[in-house]
Amino acid sequence: MRRIINLFILAIAFCATLSTSAQTVNSSKLDSLLLALDKANKAMGSVAIAQNGNVVYAKAFGYSQLSDAGNIAATPQTRYRIGSISKVFTATMIMQLVDEGKLTLSTTLDRFYPQIPNSEKITIEQLLSHRSGIHSFTSDPDYPKWMMNPKTHEELIALISGYKPDFEPNAKYAYSNSNYVLLSYIIEKLDKRSFEKSLDKRIIRKVGLKNTYYGKKTDVKNNESYSYSKKIKWEKEVETDMSIPSGAGAIVSTPSDLTIFANALFTKKLVSDSSLAAMTRTRDGYGLGLMSMNFGEEKGYGHGGAIDGFLNQVVYIPEKSLTIAFSLNGMNYSLDKIVKGIGSICFNEPYSIPNFKTIALKTEDLDKYLGVYASKTIPLKITVTKDADILLVQATNQGAFAVDAIDIDKFRNDRYGIELEFDTEKKEVILNQRGMKLVFSIEK
Repeated sequence: MRRIINLFILAIAFCATLSTSAQTVNSSKLDSLLLALDKANKAMGSVAIAQNGNVVYAKAFGYSQLSDAGNIAATPQTRYRIGSISKVFTATMIMQLVDEGKLTLSTTLDRFYPQIPNSEKITIEQLLSHRSGIHSFTSDPDYPKWMMNPKTHEELIALISGYKPDFEPNAKYAYSNSNYVLLSYIIEKLDKRSFEKSLDKRIIRKVGLKNTYYGKKTDVKNNESYSYSKKIKWEKEVETDMSIPSGAGAIVSTPSDLTIFANALFTKKLVSDSSLAAMTRTRDGYGLGLMSMNFGEEKGYGHGGAIDGFLNQVVYIPEKSLTIAFSLNGMNYSLDKIVKGIGSICFNEPYSIPNFKTIALKTEDLDKYLGVYASKTIPLKITVTKDADILLVQATNQGAFAVDAIDIDKFRNDRYGIELEFDTEKKEVILNQRGMKLVFSIEK
């Protein structure tokens, strides 16, 4: 991952049709799911579930560090970069400032940064709800080139000020990390201290979070996790310099701490009744730092967060005083399926632990599949190669990825939801993805 990502799609995935009657979490079945993901190298991370503010389930699986010198197993205390879940913390602090009378939702941005286009029309509320029209700097094609280097506030303000508005303020919803970087700087101006210190005083110490703080360069000696992506094997992802995302995505935490924070927020230990009501009043699925995440007929709120190779989610169900949170530092499976599995088990819905059974093939067994395949239906080619006993697939203008042998002539990649079935006599391969089947023939 080369940018902070809006996990609105993940939020929708969490909104599967699940019953929400209060029930005891089936810990053994949830353990079985996480164990299956771990053994098959499908994911690494940590999950926590809390009821009435009390953690009733906390489990980590996989590793926080993979290296030749030795792997470090993850624990429930392992700390992860939580990406855009940081926005909930930032929004909470902004609403505290509103409660204190130091700010209003109608305050315009020109009070703080008049150099930003449309600042005289952009309100604090529009920044919080992603309706400002300010371009997201993480969408800049050059962002991956400089995301690993430190940036000053002045440099980022100059960058954000240089973009043309994407649209007029309040014309529509469009997720922008620039909004929350600006909000974090506004907190600093009003509090007359760093965002890090405001976070510590306003939230961390107030509700007793023991594993949450503003992140810096990853330090495994401090029980922090690296993130990984998997094509052939797990490979460590690059690290965003945390001077860049600030309140948009620079916080480090654990799933257990996230459940404590969510419970404190929704039991009004951090903001007033009116501020919480404003935060949960959604439009286009987004409120003020919170997304709408419903389970069946029960309303839920939360946020997703992705940065580097980390994927996170926290969701709170007010009617059940229930919080579900997870952090993944490696994922080689369908994220929708992981979310559905956790949710289904949590709410005692019918669910079968996935079967990741594969068959072993020798390197010479793969030779008959190699080649470049073309389709008569779409302008796409598939190049099939191998690395020892691993079959690799690469579509036009895309990176190569490994596929697992699940049967003779059948291969699958769970993350991308792709299944390949070869017919070596016809010199064809059928690609099956999300119910769509396409036939590719080998080029002569």
